[in-house]
Amino acid sequence: MLWRLLRGLRGTLGRLYLPFRRQFGPDRHYYRLMRSALGIRPCNIELYKLALVHRSASLYLAGGTPVNNERLEFLGDAILESVVSDYLFIEYPDRDEGFLTKMRSKIVNRGTMNELAVSMGLDRHIVSSSGGGMNVGKNINGDAMEAMIGAIYLDKGYNFTNRWLINRVFRLHLDLEEITSTESDHKSRLIEWCQKSHLSISFKTAFSRNSTTQHPMFQSQVLIDGDEMGYGYGGSKKEAEQCAAYSVSQALSDRIGDFLLESMDNRHD
Repeated sequence: MLWRLLRGLRGTLGRLYLPFRRQFGPDRHYYRLMRSALGIRPCNIELYKLALVHRSASLYLAGGTPVNNERLEFLGDAILESVVSDYLFIEYPDRDEGFLTKMRSKIVNRGTMNELAVSMGLDRHIVSSSGGGMNVGKNINGDAMEAMIGAIYLDKGYNFTNRWLINRVFRLHLDLEEITSTESDHKSRLIEWCQKSHLSISFKTAFSRNSTTQHPMFQSQVLIDGDEMGYGYGGSKKEAEQCAAYSVSQALSDRIGDFLLESMDNRHD
C-alpha cells in the first residue's frame, strides 16, 4: 500500500516538474526543437534525442552494444508504411491497388524522407561523425526522419502518430498532385521502352569498391543490346538499378532516343 502511494506521488511530482524541465533543464534545446519543428511536447525526451543519433556517432554500452537511431528507424519505417496506407486509402477511394501501391512507394522512399527531414529542419540537428573514414551516407536525413516517427510512436502511441503524420507532415509538407505526376520507377519504364523498341536490356549489379560490411554500396550498369548505356550507385541493389536506369532516361530525349535507335538498327543490319 505504501509502495503504491509513493509511486503515485513520484509520478505526480514528475508531471509537476516536467514544465520546469522543458523550460530550464539541460535538454531544453531538444524540447524547443520538438515544439518548433514537430509541434510536439515530448514526455520521454530521451527517445527524441536518440532518434537524431546516426550510427556513425554511436555510443557503446559496457557489453559493446551500439546506441544509435537504427532500431527506432526500423520501427518508424513500419509505422510510416501503415499510416501512409491508411491515408491513401481514404484520400483516393476510387483508385485501384496498383495506384495506391505506387503512391505509397513514392511517399515512403528515402528521397521523400530526406526532403521531409530538411523541410522540417531536422537535418541541422542530426548527430553524426565522418571521422575514421566512415561514410555517413546520403540518406542520413531520411533515416533520422523515420527514427523520429518511431520515437513519437513509443512516446505518444499509434493514434497520435497517425494524426501527427497526416495533419502536421503530409498535409503541410507533401504535394500529392506533384507526387502523383512524378515518375519514380525508372527501371520499369526503361524496360518497357526497350521491349517496345525490340531491344534487349540487362543490369549488371555488384558491390562497389567503396562498399563495407557496415555500409554496403552497390554499383549497377545498364546494358542495352550489350552496350553500356548508363550506371548508378545505391545502398541497395534496387536503388543502384533505379539510379542507373534514371541516368539512361536523362539522356534519352526524343532526339537522342531516335538517334540511338537508328544507330542500333544500322548496327544490326
